[in-house]
Amino acid sequence: MEEPITVAVPLAKRMMNVMVTEKRLPSGDEVREFLKELGLEELYMGKGLALLRSRDVVVLLFPRESLVVDVIPASGEVSDALEVIAYHDRKLNSLILEILPANDLEYEGNIGLEPVIVNLETGELESTPVLGDFEAEKDGVYLLIDSETFERWKEAGNLDTCPLCGGELAWRGKKALCLDCGYGVKVR
Repeated sequence: MEEPITVAVPLAKRMMNVMVTEKRLPSGDEVREFLKELGLEELYMGKGLALLRSRDVVVLLFPRESLVVDVIPASGEVSDALEVIAYHDRKLNSLILEILPANDLEYEGNIGLEPVIVNLETGELESTPVLGDFEAEKDGVYLLIDSETFERWKEAGNLDTCPLCGGELAWRGKKALCLDCGYGVKVR
């Protein structure tokens, strides 16, 4: 079963790749294609809005100067909805990507995701976001990260903190399970 977090994080990973390699925000069309890669079906596109859906989530994409992507459970439970927001911060001269609760007042979980910050002068990633794709296994759902992401995360000294909720991680080899949110992290 998909949840907003299992769509928002892989989407953010794909958007971050464009931001780092090309020093620009992805276009609305690119984000739509990323969402289709993640298994969502496009239902509507036009008038500054795209609507995509899978069995478990509904996604609204608002491509403007900045990008806003709302990921809502198909049940309509707004308290679990997330927003992926990407914009150019002119003061910092950086591209910023954040995953935030769509409704701060009602959000039931904790969101511990570090924002993506790409310095436009150097092209360097100035933050340590832990982004990847999700995979269901017998013992749970895992965020799959590559070794480069793992090394960056390790250097930041945050390996005991869940990148999704900020809770405590328990490691076994190259796998960790969050004692708070129940998601795992696995290094490919």
